[in-house]
Formats: sequence, C-alpha cells, structure tokens
Amino acid sequence: MISPYLVDIIILLIAAVIAVPFFQAVKLGAVPGFLIAGVIVGPSGLGLISNISEIGHLAEIGVVLLLFIIGIELKPSRLWLMRRLVFGLGTLQVILTGFVLAAVSYYFFDISLRVAILVGPALALSSTAFVLQILTEQKLLRSVYGRTSFSVLLLQDLAVVPLLALVPLLSMSDPGTGKEIGFALFESLFILTLVIVIGRFFLHPLLHRVALSGNSEVFTASAVLLVLGTSLVLEHIGLSMAMGAFIAGLFISDSSYKHQIMAEIHPFRGLLLGLFFMSMGMSFNLSLLLETPQIILQALGLLITIKIILLVPLVYLFGIKAKKSLAVGLLLAQSGEFALVLFSLANQSDLLSDVLFQQLLLVVLLSMIITPFLAHIAQTLSKTQGQKQLTNIEKPVKAPIVLAGFGRVGHRIGEILTIAGKPFVALDSDAYIVERERAKGYPVFYGDVRNTEVLKSAGASNATVIIVTLNDSEAAEQLVSSLRIKHPEVNIYVRGHSLTQCCELRKLGATGVVSEYVEASLELVLMALIKVDGNEKEQEKIVEDFRRKYYAEIYDVDISKKIND
Repeated sequence: MISPYLVDIIILLIAAVIAVPFFQAVKLGAVPGFLIAGVIVGPSGLGLISNISEIGHLAEIGVVLLLFIIGIELKPSRLWLMRRLVFGLGTLQVILTGFVLAAVSYYFFDISLRVAILVGPALALSSTAFVLQILTEQKLLRSVYGRTSFSVLLLQDLAVVPLLALVPLLSMSDPGTGKEIGFALFESLFILTLVIVIGRFFLHPLLHRVALSGNSEVFTASAVLLVLGTSLVLEHIGLSMAMGAFIAGLFISDSSYKHQIMAEIHPFRGLLLGLFFMSMGMSFNLSLLLETPQIILQALGLLITIKIILLVPLVYLFGIKAKKSLAVGLLLAQSGEFALVLFSLANQSDLLSDVLFQQLLLVVLLSMIITPFLAHIAQTLSKTQGQKQLTNIEKPVKAPIVLAGFGRVGHRIGEILTIAGKPFVALDSDAYIVERERAKGYPVFYGDVRNTEVLKSAGASNATVIIVTLNDSEAAEQLVSSLRIKHPEVNIYVRGHSLTQCCELRKLGATGVVSEYVEASLELVLMALIKVDGNEKEQEKIVEDFRRKYYAEIYDVDISKKIND
C-alpha cells in the first residue's frame, strides 16, 4: 500500500520543479514559484493535496532553520553595531504601524477593540522568510537597503514574543490576577536565562566532544538537535520556535564549529523553507476571495499603502536616501508568516471567528504574492544611486586566502602568511587541531572541506586564493574538482604527492600543484651533491633542470620561466 504522504511529497516536488525554474526564468525569483505551486496543488487549485495542516507543521521548521542561520551570521557584536536601526527604526515601525492598522481595523472594518489590538501589530510584521530569501536572490543582503530591511525584520521577530503572550490574555474573559501573570512571566524569564547559561558554557565543549568522535552523521544529528531542542524549550515557555532558533544561532556565532553546522543545516533549510512557501500557497482560499473580493482587496490595498506611507519617512529620518527609503518601504509592505501564526492561535482560542480568520489569511497571502513585484521595483530603486556608497557603508567580510586543511603543511603556510601580514581563514576536520590552533590565535574553524557549503560559509566565494593541503589524495582531488565548478575564477593551489596525482589535480582544475615527494627529494639530493662535489652552482643547475622536466610533465608546457619567476 502506497503511503499518502509519499504521494503528497512527490506531487509537491513535481510542482516545485516545474514552477520554480519558470519563475526564476522570468526574473521573479523562487519564492513566488513556490507560492503559486502551492496554490495549484492545493484545495483552491487542482485539489491534489488536502493534508495542509500536517504539511504546514513540518514546513514551519524551514522558518526555524532560517532564523537559526540568521542568528549564526549575526554576531552579538554586530547586533550591537546595528542597535540604532534595530531598536530605533524597528521599534518605531512596529509601534506606529501597529497602532494605525489597529485603528483602521476598529473604525473601518467593524472589528472589536480586543481583536483589533492583536490584528494591527500582527499585520505590521513583515515576512522574514520571504524578504530574506528575496534579498539573498538579489545579492543585496549586505547593501544599505538590505541591511536596513533586515534591521526592521529583526526587531519585528523580537516583537513576536510579547504578541504571542498577548493572545491568551486577550482570549480570556477574566485575564487572571496580577500574581498569576507575574509568576508566569518569572517562570519564562528563569527558563530563558537557564537556556542562555547552558548554551554559553556547555555548548562548545559538547560540540567539541562530538567532533572528536569523527562521525559526520552524529555531528549532523547534533546540529539538528541543537536547533530543534532550543526551539522546543522556548516554545514551551511561551516564546516562538523561531526566536528559540535565533538564540541558538547566537550561541555558536563565535564558535569554531559554525561553518560546519551551517553546511549541515543548509540542505534542510532550503528544502523546508520551500515547503513552507508552498504550504502558504495551499492555504489560499480562492472561493472566499470570489465571494467577498471588495473587502479583501480593500483591506490589502490599505495594508500595503499604510505600511509604505509610514515606513518610508521613518527610514528617511534615520539617514537613508529617499530612493532607498522607498525601496525599504516597498520590500516590507507585506505581512508575514508570524501574522499567520498569531491569527491561527487567536482562532484556536476563539478570539477570531472562522470567517475573519480566513479573510485575514487571504490578505496576508495576497500581500506575500505581490511582494516579488514590489521587490523588483525596490531593487531598481536601491541601485539607482550607484554602488560606491553601498561599498563604503557595508563592505563584505573578505578573506583573500582560504586554507583547506591546517595540519603539518597548512600550519606552516599559516605561519608564513601571518608573518607576511596576509589575512586568511583555515578549515580542518580534526577538532583537536582546531582547538589547539585557535588557542594560539589562528583563524581556524572546524569543517569538512570536501563540503563546498562549508567553504562557501568560510568565504571561499570571496577568496582570491584557495590552498589545498590535504594529505588524503582522494579528498584533495574531490575538493579541487568541486571548487573549480563552484568557483571558476578562484586560484587553487594544491599540495600533491606523486607525479600521477599531480597530473590528475591539474586536469581537475588546479591552478598550481607542488609535489611534496619530489621537492623533498630535490632538497636532499642537492645537499648531498654540494657536500660531495662542492660546486654549488653546478649542482643547483642539475637539480633545477630536473625540476623543470618534472613539472613540465604536469603542466604540459615549458614552465621554466614560471619557476624562475
């Protein structure tokens, strides 16, 4: 008997494989492709899938993993540098927009005051998953426009915490005594503090022990357990799973294991985040839209207009140019996934009626569907003022040299680079080596260099040179091959062993190869010849001629000039 879940997964994969490449081909990006694919296979489309709620629960993990990656990339020190935009601009946007939307809901749509208090701030929240995916596709996450948008989104994610606590309070006919509320708040703060302390002092030693085992599957399981475990604990105390994942990411943002963990999480995040957007599309109620189009479209128009009108001047007041301010307003004009979570909880608590819940759901989903079109306009506006200002304000972190392997040979190269004052990043899969070398001050991180996602996380795409010093011949060949495909412009220099392996490395795309065996042999025989015959120049010429002939077989050219240089 075929499992219905297996059939659903196959249908979703087929829909994504067809829709997403099409939308990317017409320059609309992957996100609307996932949304439309969900609409097509969902109840409002062909009705091929009906298990929307079950799929939605699984898809929420995609948002959780996205917030985890954000937490890793956003070090606490970097968050402090962004405090003006996060806590200044972000706070003003949430409070002001939430107040205006609540007032419009109460006065123009005949929603009760208790419900409007929740609806306004919930609609003020934009889609973190949606916007960050769009900024990543546009390659503008580090731009002024991208950084400002991210700052607002970060505060909005923080605002989810009090809003989640607000739902049960608004749902109560009797909100309870102040003593009960105070005790619940104290309990939540205590558990949150305990989680932070455990993460701060015990997480790194635990990961170190797991890494020492040398079992990549266990390390992957540990990474997933870290994310889901922290998320579950924080959800238990009344916070969101996404906030728990964000805090878990902050725990390891300065860890030597962060690049490997990001590489392990990346496949899960991409797949489940796409599933999340498809689940949003499957929730689209086309029949309700056709029944009450005027109310839905009017609410949608007011939502987009109010958020843009309020956000643009706020961004401008924080020193962002007019066109970039408008770009930020357009990009954040939608409502997002946390509004859907809040509305769902409110509906389950009988705070929202079923009809109002479905109407709000439609408004949020429609705002997300039109976002790619608004984002395209925003991208154009953000680039009209030139790239010079962007580079001066937010310069990406760049390591010109990446060392793949920091063992005996890699360590010596690192020493020389340090003496020369050249910054580099090194990766090694031996946890003991990583701990030892980091204690000496070297920028070494734990990670399997054969995983290109680890190298990408460490900055390989921004590197000028990648030096491969692996002792494992097969691993070195695999790495060179994948690097040449993923990063065709990067110079790849490799440590080889035999003549056969060096030739193979060149065929696979290595820019330069050094044979460890022959170089040691040449140095030893040179010392012996000088000792026996005493004619240093003549012996050096003999050795140098041999070196030219040897490397000529590898490069298949006369490289004497290159060697002499």
